[in-house]
Amino acid sequence: MTKIDVCLETVFTSLPVEARLERIAQAGYTAVELWHKECTWNGRDLTGPAKDAKKLKAILDKYGLIVNNMVLNAWDATLGGSLVNPEDQKLYLKNLEEVIKFARSIGCNKLITCTGKKLPEKSYKEQRDSIISTLSEAAKIVRKEDFTLLLEPLNTYVDHPGYFLDSTKEGAKIIREINHPNIRLLYDIYHMQIMEGNVISTIEQNIDIIGHFHAAGAPGRHELYFGELNYPNIIKRIKELGYEGYFGLEYFPSMDSEESLKTIKELLEKGGVR
Repeated sequence: MTKIDVCLETVFTSLPVEARLERIAQAGYTAVELWHKECTWNGRDLTGPAKDAKKLKAILDKYGLIVNNMVLNAWDATLGGSLVNPEDQKLYLKNLEEVIKFARSIGCNKLITCTGKKLPEKSYKEQRDSIISTLSEAAKIVRKEDFTLLLEPLNTYVDHPGYFLDSTKEGAKIIREINHPNIRLLYDIYHMQIMEGNVISTIEQNIDIIGHFHAAGAPGRHELYFGELNYPNIIKRIKELGYEGYFGLEYFPSMDSEESLKTIKELLEKGGVR
């Protein structure tokens, strides 16, 4: 059965972290994912305080939750460094080692990495070469630490203007070029529906390198049952392809978060998901 996790950052945004985790568990979920250790999304922006690993682990254990993954660096490189900037390589790798320590202490062994925004002063090739070089160095660290690094393409039309990696095709090429079992692709169905569509066929072509999925309704980034995507069919095909990892809900509720999460869970369970 396909397993579901909930992004802590996008639901119950008026509540502190502990209360969010309690409410997610009450809605029937057993796994979450996080963005940054330094801050939490409050519905408007990223704000402090920083997450405390020891306290967070105690809260997770209290509510019977696991953390499937967390974010390593910000999409615009304001946290953790940029993959497209070779001058950031040392910063990126140092941050990787620090986040691995934090993640391990809360029982997490997967990290999402972003490329950063395009750099107008550097050519496309220079930036792409920097991604390959830095991720190849990162691969040595995550292999030793038994972590998985998930490279995420994002949409540049609505949410992340100027972001470097905005296509599955290019993301897959980078993953295949690095050719390392601990470096995988994160396929965000919402983002890639906006950029290119052709969701099921793209998944079929790249399931061998996909390490995680994100989902939201498109357009709008709200509940999965709003918009133009047939998520039960998409998940059914993912299951048929043998994917055994988590399917991440990273969306912004258009209603009460608890009602929203329960409704999505019921919808997906009708498609054989739990």
